[in-house]
Amino acid sequence: MEELGLLLVGTTSGLAALALLIGRLFIGVCFVTHGLGKLGLVGTGSMRGFVEFLESLGVPLAPVQARMAMLAELVGGTLLALGLFTRPACLLLVFTMVVAGRLGHRNAGYLITNEPPGAEYTINLAVICAVFALLGPGSFSLDAWLFTPR
Repeated sequence: MEELGLLLVGTTSGLAALALLIGRLFIGVCFVTHGLGKLGLVGTGSMRGFVEFLESLGVPLAPVQARMAMLAELVGGTLLALGLFTRPACLLLVFTMVVAGRLGHRNAGYLITNEPPGAEYTINLAVICAVFALLGPGSFSLDAWLFTPR
């Protein structure tokens, strides 16, 4: 029974650091990809299309807000993936996803399969970034390399 308990709940600091690294890399790249999409560099999106979408929602200063969201995704995602200034980057990304969920998916419910799509994706990304903010970047990060006393 003790072996089963160890299998189910046991971990090591190395495994925890590896899990944080894998999560940071995948979620960071996800944000960068979305930022690049707003620039028209991946996928079918463009900055013009994103600005028009925000304007259709009645967002004030839509061109400025669109660029702020794109920069938050590019910079925040890059910092998250690198594990550099991880907590501030996560706070920026949480804020960005909360705004995206409240504005871009308002009155659409939770499920992304709703028509129009719900806030499921933005909520989940915000929660994942909040978890990284709480746990920190782990030892396989630039934060640990630069800011841990040796």
